[in-house]
Amino acid sequence: MNRLAKYLIRLLLRLLYRVEVSGMENYQKAGDRVLIVANHTSLLDGVLLYAWLPETPTFAINTQIAAKNIFKPFLFFVHLFEMDALNPLAVKSMIKYLKQDKKAVIFPEGRITVTGSLMKIYEGPGLIADRSNAAILPIAIEGAQYSRLSYMKGRGHVFWFPKVTMKVLPPEKITTSTELVGNERRKATARQLQDLMFKLTFSSINQRTTLYSTLINSRNRFGNKLEILEDINRETLNFKQLILRSILLSSLIKKQTRAGEHIGVLMPNVNALPVFFFALQFIGRVPAMLNFSSGALAVKRACETAQIKIIYTSRRFIKNAKLESLAEALEHEFTVIYLEDLRSQITLTTKLLALYRSRNPARHYAKQNLNANPDAAAVILFTSGSEGHPKGVVLSHGNILSNYSQVRCYINFTSNDIIFNCLPLFHSFGLNAGFLMPLIGGGKVFLYPTPLHYRFIPELIYELRATIFFGTNTFFKGYARYADPFDFNSLNYVVAGAEKLHDDTAQLWVNKYGIRILQGYGVTETSPVISSNNKMLNKAGTVGRIVPGMECYLKPVEGIKRGGSLVVRGPNVMQGYLLHNKPGEVQAPSTERGAGWYDTGDIADIDDEGFITILGRAKRFAKVGGEMVSLSVVEELATLTWPIPINNRVISNIHYAAVAVHDERKGEKIILVTENKEAERKQLQIAAKNNQITELAIPRMVMIIDKIPLLSTGKIDYMGLTKLVESDIGLQEEGKWRNKLNKLVKHESTEKK
Repeated sequence: MNRLAKYLIRLLLRLLYRVEVSGMENYQKAGDRVLIVANHTSLLDGVLLYAWLPETPTFAINTQIAAKNIFKPFLFFVHLFEMDALNPLAVKSMIKYLKQDKKAVIFPEGRITVTGSLMKIYEGPGLIADRSNAAILPIAIEGAQYSRLSYMKGRGHVFWFPKVTMKVLPPEKITTSTELVGNERRKATARQLQDLMFKLTFSSINQRTTLYSTLINSRNRFGNKLEILEDINRETLNFKQLILRSILLSSLIKKQTRAGEHIGVLMPNVNALPVFFFALQFIGRVPAMLNFSSGALAVKRACETAQIKIIYTSRRFIKNAKLESLAEALEHEFTVIYLEDLRSQITLTTKLLALYRSRNPARHYAKQNLNANPDAAAVILFTSGSEGHPKGVVLSHGNILSNYSQVRCYINFTSNDIIFNCLPLFHSFGLNAGFLMPLIGGGKVFLYPTPLHYRFIPELIYELRATIFFGTNTFFKGYARYADPFDFNSLNYVVAGAEKLHDDTAQLWVNKYGIRILQGYGVTETSPVISSNNKMLNKAGTVGRIVPGMECYLKPVEGIKRGGSLVVRGPNVMQGYLLHNKPGEVQAPSTERGAGWYDTGDIADIDDEGFITILGRAKRFAKVGGEMVSLSVVEELATLTWPIPINNRVISNIHYAAVAVHDERKGEKIILVTENKEAERKQLQIAAKNNQITELAIPRMVMIIDKIPLLSTGKIDYMGLTKLVESDIGLQEEGKWRNKLNKLVKHESTEKK
C-alpha cells in the first residue's frame, strides 16, 4: 500500500511540478544511522521527500506546524516526531531514536522560509547529529518556494506549478574537538550545520549553463511581464522586452563581428548597456567592459591586452560625458561604432525576425551553438597592473553563476526587491553583484550613471523605495552628508565592498538611519565575492566568513607577524589573466599548491569561527626600519584622531590616505595625505598613545591637499596619489638643495671678499 501511494504521488508531482531528482546514490552511502536535513521551502517539502526517498523515514516536525490540518492526511503514511528544537527533552528523545540505527528527516530552519532563502538555523539538529554520531544527508529543494504552497505570497513571485528540483548531496558528519564541551561544543556543531545548509543552498542552483540560458530560465520562472530594469530616463524594461531587444540588436552586431571575438563596450549605466551585453551573449561574442574614466592611454592599452578591434559606444554618452577627446583618440586605432548609427539599419524584416526568435529564444540560442560552454569566457573586466598596463580578467559563465549561487545563501533577490545600482558596470562589483545577480533572481535593477551624486541618490532611493543598495565606504560616507534619516527607510540590505568599511561610517549609519551596513570582501578575479557578513552571521570589523564552495589558506609573508596573504580556490575563481605582454593568451591562476589557487595579495587573519579580517594589501605595507607597518592602520589612526563631526545633517567627508615612499635612512617612510586643513602630526602622536597604537604607525609627515584623487568605484587612487606625493617631495628636496647651494655660494663669495 505504501509503495503504491509513493508511486501515485510521485507521478502526480512529476506531472504538475516536472520534478527532477539527482544524487540519489548518496542515500545508500549514508548508512543506517542518518539524519536527513533539507531546506524548508514550502508545504510540498515533506511530500516530495516521502515520495522519492527509498525508505519512509520518521519526520521530525515543529509542534505548531504538525498541528495544522493540512498535515493530518500525511499521518496515514508516515510517522511524525513532533518536537520543539529548543526543548532539551525533545532533542534527547531524537538522539535516543537515531542511536537505534534509524533514519529521520528534520528541517533545521524549523519553519517554512518567508524570504525565499535560508532562515535561522536552530542549534538542536546539529546537537542531535553530534550526540547520536549520525551521518547527515543534505537534500536541496529548489523551486517549491515559488509555488502557491509556499509562504512567499506577497513577498515574491508565486504561481501554481513551478518546476521543482531535488538534489541529494554526499553524506557528511559533524566533527568537533573532544576538548569542546557544553555551550562551546553546541555552538561549534551549530556552526558546522549552518555551513552545511549554506552548501546545500549553493548546490541547488544550476551553475553549469550560460548567462543567456539563465536569463531565459528566469524569464520562464518569473514571467514575460515582470519589470527588471529602469534607468535615469525612467524607461522600464521587462523580461520580454530585454530578450526581444537583445535579439534584434544581435542580428546587427553579428554582421560586423565574428564568433568568439572580444568586443569593447564603452557605455554608462543605462538600459542600452544590459540590452547590448545580452545581445553579445546571444551570438557568442565576449563583452570587454572598458573603464571610460581611466583615460585614453589606459583604454587603448586595455584594448591591446584583450586584442579588441571593435568598440561600441553612444554619441549621446560621449557628448554628455565630455569624452570627445577619448573617442577621437580611439577612432585612430580602433573601429568605433555608435549605437545611434545601428538604428538606420533596422528594417521591418529585422524586426519581424527578432520577434519570431523571441517567441522561443532557447531554441534559437541553442541553434547557433556559439559560446554554449559554461567554462567559456562570458566577460572580460580590467584591473590595474604593473607599469600602468591593465590586466584583463577573463570570467566564465560558470564563474559568474557560481558566485550568484554563493551570494544567494546570504541575500536572496526576489521580485519584490528594487536594487539601486550606481556602481559602474565596467567593475565586477557593479556588473555582477549590482546587475546580473539581481536580474537572475527576478529583482528590479535601477541603473544610475554615477555614484558621486551625493544629494540626488538618497532622494531617488526614497522615491523608488529601493530595498538593496551596494556601495563603498567612501560613497556611504558621502550620502550621509545629505540624506534625511528617512531616505533609507525602505532598505533591507546595505552592503559595502571594494574598500574597507571604516568604523565611523558603520556607526554613523546605525545612529542616523538605524541600518547596519554588511561588509563583504572580494576581488575582480573571484567574480567578485569571496566573503560577506549577513544577517545571520555578522561580526563587526570583519568581512564575514568565506562563501560556500570556496576554500582558502594564509600564505606567510616575511615581516608580517599576524595573518598572511589570503589564497583562495573555488568555482568562482577566474579562468585567468590576459596580459599586455602576452596578448590573447589566458594565464590561468596557480600557486605553490597547484592550479586553480589564486593569491589575492591581501593580508588577512582568520579567527576560530572562520571570520576574515583584512589587514591590508600586501602592497599597502611599508617597511620602516625593518618592521612591516600597515598603511590601513595609519589611516585608521587618522580617523581616530579626527573623528567625523555630526552637526544635525551636515557631516564631514574628509579623506585620509597613507602612502609609502622611498627613504634613504629607513628604507621607506609613511606620508599621510588629507584634505583636513587643520591636521597636524602632533595630534596623531597623542591619538596613537591614547589608543595604544604603535609609534611606527605615526606618519613621518602630514601632507594637506585640496582633493584626494578617487577612482570611479570610490576607492582612493593610491597609484596616482603616490606619484603626486613623490613629485611633491622631490620638489621639496630640490628646493632644500637649492637653498643649501645658495647659502654655500653666498658663503664662498663672502670669504672671497
